[in-house]
Amino acid sequence: MNGFRQAWVGLLLALLAGALWARGPAPLDTITLDRLPPEARATLALIQAGGPFPYDRDGIVFSNRERLLPWRPRGYYREYTVPTPGRRDRGPRRIVAGQPSEYYWTTDHYRTFVRIQGAR
Repeated sequence: MNGFRQAWVGLLLALLAGALWARGPAPLDTITLDRLPPEARATLALIQAGGPFPYDRDGIVFSNRERLLPWRPRGYYREYTVPTPGRRDRGPRRIVAGQPSEYYWTTDHYRTFVRIQGAR
């Protein structure tokens, strides 16, 4: 491939990658409140009440480094621990809250998310 053609192919690939990046994450599946485990429903109620929270790190900024949630400015998302039965540590379950009432559930410490439907 000559240099000119190679440059065009590189440019087209860069444009395609940029277009895919700009689209953001794929749409997320949803889960209804009644399908959440009781610990998640209790944590959601604490979030909506403004606490008190059982873990020191509850309410810290979630930076969305995984880029699985819609892009928002830093500080938009906050994370909260959902206790995992049988675990002595914080475990992998979290609710990530956006503002004002946008909630996401992860059972695997941010590898996957579903949006919590009907939470206000």
